[in-house]
Amino acid sequence: MPVKTPAGKTTKNAQQTKGSKPVKKPAKKVTWDDVEAGFKELEKSQDEVWAAIREAQKNIGGLNNTLGSIVECLLTPSLPQKFKKFGYSFNRIASYSYAAGVYAQIDGMLENGEQAIAVEVKTKLRVSDIDNHLLRMEKIQKYANENGDKRQFMGAMAAFITDEATKNYALKKGLFVIEPSGEDVKVTKPVTEPRIWRPSTQS
Repeated sequence: MPVKTPAGKTTKNAQQTKGSKPVKKPAKKVTWDDVEAGFKELEKSQDEVWAAIREAQKNIGGLNNTLGSIVECLLTPSLPQKFKKFGYSFNRIASYSYAAGVYAQIDGMLENGEQAIAVEVKTKLRVSDIDNHLLRMEKIQKYANENGDKRQFMGAMAAFITDEATKNYALKKGLFVIEPSGEDVKVTKPVTEPRIWRPSTQS
């Protein structure tokens, strides 16, 4: 009596012949049209890469403009007036780059003939920024000693965003802290006396 195959299934012999080898598909012949299409795809990828690079440069430029605006906002022409309540009289604000890579770049320097305050501007105040500025002050003093600058130097951190712990850290290190206050800026004096980097007494 013949055996029926269940519906929806096929016999093993129907799927493949026992001992049969898989049939290899013939290799596709590459035509010049295929090569040309490959080059076009490569050019397209390169165009996308360069577009991404241009966009990144554009964004970096915008970031630089933003940081420049922050510097301008915190280093306002009225800033010297803020220090008068602490007994300091500064007549100008300048920016410096002292032998880049050897000394330091300074966002703003409040100056008079006897004293100067080097201001470092940041978007958000961090402990590492404060430590770096302390090292920067050492470089400023070294440069002053080598060039006969006999002024007393002090340091300040200016930032749009601060938290109490980081702000207090800067103040305890002897630095002034400058931050926004409404449409103006506020200057906070160090906890004790400002740290002073004095010129060398060696001739």
